[in-house]
Amino acid sequence: MKILLAACNAKYIHSNLAVYDLQAYASEYTDYVILKEYTINQQKDDIMRDIYLEHPDVVCVSCYIWNISFVKELMADLAKILPDADFWAGGPEVSYDAEKFLSENPEFTGVMVGEGEETFQELSGYYVKKNPEKLENITGICYRDGEKIIHNGWRQIMDLSSIPFIYKDLSEFKNRIIYYESSRGCPFSCSYCLSSVDKKLRFRDIEMVKKELQFFIDHKVPQVKFVDRTFNCKHDHAMAIWKYINDHDNGVTNFHFEISADLLREEELQEMSTMRPGLIQLEIGVQSTNPDTIKAIHRTMDFEKLKGIVDRIHSFGNIHQHLDLIAGLPYEDYDSFRNSFNDVYALKPQQLQLGFLKVLKGSHMMEMCREYGIVYKNREPYEVLSTKWLDYGHVLKLKNVENMVEVYYNSGQFQKTLEYAESFFPDAFSIYEGLGIFYMEKGYGDVSHTRMRRYEILLEYLETVPGISRAEVADRMILDLYLRENLKSRPGFAGNQKPYEKLVWDYRKRAHVPKNAHVEVFGNGRALYFDYNRKDPLDNNAYVEDVTEQIFNQIK
Repeated sequence: MKILLAACNAKYIHSNLAVYDLQAYASEYTDYVILKEYTINQQKDDIMRDIYLEHPDVVCVSCYIWNISFVKELMADLAKILPDADFWAGGPEVSYDAEKFLSENPEFTGVMVGEGEETFQELSGYYVKKNPEKLENITGICYRDGEKIIHNGWRQIMDLSSIPFIYKDLSEFKNRIIYYESSRGCPFSCSYCLSSVDKKLRFRDIEMVKKELQFFIDHKVPQVKFVDRTFNCKHDHAMAIWKYINDHDNGVTNFHFEISADLLREEELQEMSTMRPGLIQLEIGVQSTNPDTIKAIHRTMDFEKLKGIVDRIHSFGNIHQHLDLIAGLPYEDYDSFRNSFNDVYALKPQQLQLGFLKVLKGSHMMEMCREYGIVYKNREPYEVLSTKWLDYGHVLKLKNVENMVEVYYNSGQFQKTLEYAESFFPDAFSIYEGLGIFYMEKGYGDVSHTRMRRYEILLEYLETVPGISRAEVADRMILDLYLRENLKSRPGFAGNQKPYEKLVWDYRKRAHVPKNAHVEVFGNGRALYFDYNRKDPLDNNAYVEDVTEQIFNQIK
């Protein structure tokens, strides 16, 4: 008997915590259970060959919005070459309409619905022991029995501390993100989120968590990403973890948390203020600043309080903040979203993610589609096409804004240029809105561009804006470029450095400037020294020092 647990991840750097948890919890069947991870970017034939050569008797696959079509096509073909194998699906993409999924996908034997550890353990026992106990006695499954489809109901939630720690051997996670779970469920009821369905919030034993975090710290794992839906909803739990990783910091490991900023207390903020730059990063869901929208989606958020806390954290200068917005929510039209964008942009997060509403199976938002006039794609990720307040034309405009924000803001490579440009626009949103339109009008939108070409296009666009100085923009772009790297070749818009070559050379000799550092004299006569051995862990920019006096005082 061989049971194969399969995961089809979005990218190679991702790993699937769920299937590792299933394997670990069913440890009594270790000799029978194997685990395989693939990506949706691989050729299906390659995955089919790999699974076929294992000759499994049972294949269990996890299903999400990013892989469901891929998985269904793959399993349909696998069933043809493994006619005697049973196929089981699990995960959020099949749990909430299991009967419908089975009726439409005859190659599947059944679905594990909801939380899967105990269900998979019992299912493994059913196959390994050839258990006379029938499938009808296993809670948490929906399965095919001849022509009938039977749903045994959802299983009661389990003790999170009973799941074994999965990271015994880190070799298979090299160059991949490590995911970790210290709590399940969410106390909030956001209508677009599946976490709101599971109101039974539970936590892993804190002493166990500390030991497991120490394992990551001892092994100098680059990043640990907590998958807890609202990490700081229980203050003593969050505080204990933040204090522990701060006290045991190895100078390398970064920890990522998804939090509700307006829940943070003074004690937690004080702890954060003492952390090494880059020790933690925070993802904060704002989604909208429209009060009617916030009320409609059942979200709990005090934006004024959130704003103050984000500003406070920003003042520490040591924590990367990632803020999220969702377009397509009820009562949010194009102008309202513009306001939400400007509100969040003003907080100057390191990353501003502009996402679009996805109508997930099982969510309250799906039930409200008729009332809100929400139209969404039939195929995953079920993204919004229009609403009562936002037509498809405006969705397309926001898609352009999203692309420009991703390229020009979230890359962090155009920061000084954008800071200068902002004062020439009515608001921040207008920069990216206009840039997106410019890309489309010039035919740049469907072309893959180099980093340098992105600068050239931005310069071309800003030259059309009244009042903007081309020379100032060019200087700002050179500053942005050298902040990230010591350029091997200078762009066409760079200023002439020949008049300063001897002065810079003399300064480099006198100050013992290393070869991989750079000195640039800008059009305003200011000279800056870029040290790439000392980079800011938050934005990856080189350390910069003004050396104008040291260079030009040589003339006297």
